[in-house]
Amino acid sequence: MALINTVIVPTILAANKDQFNTFVAAYQGFVKRVQIDITDGQLAPTVTLPESEAVAPEGWTVDFHMMVARPSEHLQNIIALKPSLCIFHAECAEDLLPIFTQLKGAGIKAGVALMKQTFPAVYRGAIEAADHVLIFAGELGRQGGQADMLQTEKVDLIKAINPNAEIGWDGGANLKNVRALAHAGIDVINVGSAIAGAPNPQEMYQELQADLDKKGVVL
Repeated sequence: MALINTVIVPTILAANKDQFNTFVAAYQGFVKRVQIDITDGQLAPTVTLPESEAVAPEGWTVDFHMMVARPSEHLQNIIALKPSLCIFHAECAEDLLPIFTQLKGAGIKAGVALMKQTFPAVYRGAIEAADHVLIFAGELGRQGGQADMLQTEKVDLIKAINPNAEIGWDGGANLKNVRALAHAGIDVINVGSAIAGAPNPQEMYQELQADLDKKGVVL
C-alpha cells in the first residue's frame, strides 16, 4: 500500500526545439504526466523555446510551468494548446485572478507558483482561486541544485488557505528526498535533472516512484 498518492512528474526545460525533441524521445514509453517549463528572460534569467513550439505527444497529461513576467501575453497560446494545468508565478507583473478565470473557462486547471522568498498569505487570493499550488524551491530557469527542504513548511500554510488545492514541488528532488517530500504533504513532485541526467531515465523514474511506496520511517 502506497504511503499517499504522491506522483513523480518529469520536467522538460528546453532552450530550443531540438532539445525539446530530445526530452520527448527520452520520456516516450513511460511518461504519463509531464511538466513543461517555459521562461521569458524577464521573470527568469534564461529563455526557453516558446510555449507554442512545446507540443507534447498525444496521450501525455501536460502541465505548463510559466516562469514569465506577463501571463496575459502567453494566455492565448496556452488556451490553444489545451494543457491539463497551467501554472503562473505569484511574483509576476499581473493580477492572476482574471488569468485564472480565462484558463478555467477554457477547461484548463489554474496553478500558482510561489518562489522561496514568498510567504503564502501575501497571495491568499490567488491561492484560494488555484487548483494547484507549486512550492518552487529551485532556481528559475535552471535544473539541478539542492532542495531547500525548509520550504515544506509552506504546505500547512497553503492547506489552511485552500485545503482542496493540489500541492506541487519543484527544485532539487531526487532519491534522497522524495519520500520526505511525500511525508510533508506534497502531491506532485516535479523532477528535472535527476531523471533527465540519469543513464536510463525510465529506470530512474521508476525508482523514484517506487521509493514513495516504501514503508518505514523517513530518515
